Formats: sequence, C-alpha cells, structure tokens
Amino acid sequence: MRVLFWRSLVIIFIVLGFIGALLPGMPTTVFLILALWAASKGWPQMYEWLLNHPKYGQNLRAWQENGTVPRKAKWFATMMMSFSGILMLFTNAPLAVKIFTNGTMLCVAIWLWRRPEPKKVKINTH
Repeated sequence: MRVLFWRSLVIIFIVLGFIGALLPGMPTTVFLILALWAASKGWPQMYEWLLNHPKYGQNLRAWQENGTVPRKAKWFATMMMSFSGILMLFTNAPLAVKIFTNGTMLCVAIWLWRRPEPKKVKINTH
C-alpha cells in the first residue's frame, strides 16, 4: 500500500510537470523535483529515469546534490510568474485571491533568487 501511495504521487507530480511544460505560469521543474523525491521513497526505476532524463536530469541532479537552480531557470520562472501575476490582475477573481496569488508568487521568486547557482566548470585547454 505504501509503494502505491508513493507511485501515485510520482505520477501526479509528473503529470503536473508535463502540464507546466505546456502552460505558461505553471512550473515544470518544481513538480519534477517533487516527483524525484516521491520516487526516492518507492519507485527506484522512476527515480533513476528522472535523474538521467535528457532534458531535466542535469537540473534535478544539481538540485539534489547542492540545492542549486540555474540562472536561466530563475529568469524564466520569474518572467512566467510576473506574466501570470499581471494577467491575474485583469481577471474577475476576488481581490483577496489576487493578493494571495501574487503575494505567493513574489515569495517564491524571492526564495528562488536566494538559491545558489551551479558552479560553472572551467575546461582547461592547455
């Protein structure tokens, strides 16, 4: 039963990550980090697949090893959250929802920019 729980979480997070890859304002990597965490609890094959994924594996490994986020990802996430926040202002959502949503995205952006960035590897050509 426990394995089924973790595997269900993995699937949910991967589906949300896939949706995030298609929709602006919805994160991808965050959900894949959550999928990686859940897979480590009960789905070793999926855990390895995520770590070795051709597009997201490097960022997932960097996060797992050092908690780092590449600058490009920080900029992209910030731009998408800003776009979503501005778009939210023009909706019919209640003011409290607009304030809460935009405030949450602002907190996430601040947290994100405080994360370390991966160290660049210098290649010695001599």
